[in-house]
Amino acid sequence: MNLSEKLLEDLQKAMKANDERRRSTLRLVRAAIMNAEVTKGNSLSDEEVQEVLNREAKKRREAIEEYTKASRPDRAQQEQEELAILLEYLPKQLSREEIEKLAREAIATAGATDAKQMGAVMGKLMPLVKGKADGKLVNQVVQELLGANKK
Repeated sequence: MNLSEKLLEDLQKAMKANDERRRSTLRLVRAAIMNAEVTKGNSLSDEEVQEVLNREAKKRREAIEEYTKASRPDRAQQEQEELAILLEYLPKQLSREEIEKLAREAIATAGATDAKQMGAVMGKLMPLVKGKADGKLVNQVVQELLGANKK
């Protein structure tokens, strides 16, 4: 069973169980997948479905941040619940420590000594963490490490 079929099956289970949050979240994801399929012209591979799920997860993370800034804990909580559902279908995310370790290796490989060489570091690092880490967090870690190298 591929990922798209698993999402459909879980949507049907959520409908039968009257799980409103899961049902609405999976419907939104299915709609995003269908839009991507229409754009592409045929069905998506599991990797492409994961890319759609990553985009949806990123939207939730950004919304959580914005709702928290706007003092809307109710909406932030809703987005957090949706994010938790999406993360069930994605590979386990790397911890900050794991990202730091990979970033240090990429910095050493690229021979980077300051923030001006961040592009080279990110070019080596992003393929290693694709789908397993939030790009914003990876960027932040690399900036901190390159900033620390400068001192």
